[in-house]
Amino acid sequence: MNGLQDPVALYLIAFGGLLLAAVLLDDLADRVKLPGILLVLALGLLVDNDIRGTSEPLLSLVRANNSRQAPLVLVLFFGGLTTNWSRMKAVVQSAARLATVGVLITAGLISLFVIGVLQLEGRWDPALMAKVLFIGAMLSSTDASAALSLLRPLAGRMPQKVLDLIEVESTINDPMAVVLAGLALALAGGEGIATEALVTDVVRQFLLGGLLGFIGGSLISQLLRGSSSLNRGSMLPVVSLALLLVLSGGTTVMGGSPLLAAYVAGLVLGNGTSTDQQVLEEAHSSFAKMAELMLFLCLGLVVEPNDVVRAAGLALALFVAMQLVRWLMVQLLLLRSSFSPKERRFICWTGLRGAVPIAMAIQAWNSTASWGKLMPPLALSVVLLGLLIQGFALVPIAHRLGLVLPSDEGQPT
Repeated sequence: MNGLQDPVALYLIAFGGLLLAAVLLDDLADRVKLPGILLVLALGLLVDNDIRGTSEPLLSLVRANNSRQAPLVLVLFFGGLTTNWSRMKAVVQSAARLATVGVLITAGLISLFVIGVLQLEGRWDPALMAKVLFIGAMLSSTDASAALSLLRPLAGRMPQKVLDLIEVESTINDPMAVVLAGLALALAGGEGIATEALVTDVVRQFLLGGLLGFIGGSLISQLLRGSSSLNRGSMLPVVSLALLLVLSGGTTVMGGSPLLAAYVAGLVLGNGTSTDQQVLEEAHSSFAKMAELMLFLCLGLVVEPNDVVRAAGLALALFVAMQLVRWLMVQLLLLRSSFSPKERRFICWTGLRGAVPIAMAIQAWNSTASWGKLMPPLALSVVLLGLLIQGFALVPIAHRLGLVLPSDEGQPT
């Protein structure tokens, strides 16, 4: 009986069982061509967070907020690790435009849309500007893993540069969105934000994140190259994981973007010759998958299903606005690029939202903003709608636009 009352034992049973269920659901989703995170989020929503029947939940908001960054770091590091830089160079310029100017356009237009909705309802007040700006920033970041997991069955049959653009854009647009959301929260807390502070924060996040990621990845590569014992199959994943955590924490302390640093470090390490790439990729594939499943499971746990339903109306309106804004933004910024009209139309449809908007919403919930508690249900509603509507339509749209070659014709050039 005492064992059943042990909180550690209960946590091990609860999260071990939930993780196993999440793995099984992810496998099921892959078979029926659904985004795995959709079913995992649903599992988190359906499970009672107050499983012990006490006032203390299984996962508190404070714990969720404190643990939201580590899984994202693992996922982005693995993304960089498996990225072929020589192939990505062709899309970096276009991806950078979408991830910087595109995020600003998206955040600005969504904010204007929210202002319009509030004015129509007669509830607009200039004091709500911080809330409006936060919603715009929160929904300006896209998620590559959801889109690419759905497109995995079409690998080798779609233009590779389109898939590369989706991956790079989604990886490097997170810091810009996070900075804008942080500034909105600062405004909500009564802190004055000058234009020069905005520019400085954005530049610092990008430059420090990219620079420290490059330096960290190079140092990790040199360290592993100089030590045969650390480069063994059993030690390599442990050493690389430990160094990644140090790099992420150090970048955060110095004011850079740990997400960008993790991606760049993975990019450097994955395109080097100092390590056993197969061992490294297999290990971090497991780390990233576990991190992604636990992140979405925990995000579902801390949000009440009733709140998600109540936010569905506004979420649907925001989803429609997001699709229109992304179409305008992509067509404008890729107009003179090497992407064909059909490819640009497909890229317009790939702006799925994922973990980052929900993680930012949880940050708002833990802030001093009076409207912070409204953000997680809203973000989760928007993400679920996107996964349902875009998730089912992504592959058929690729076929309809003629971007998919028959399986016996090989990869398009």
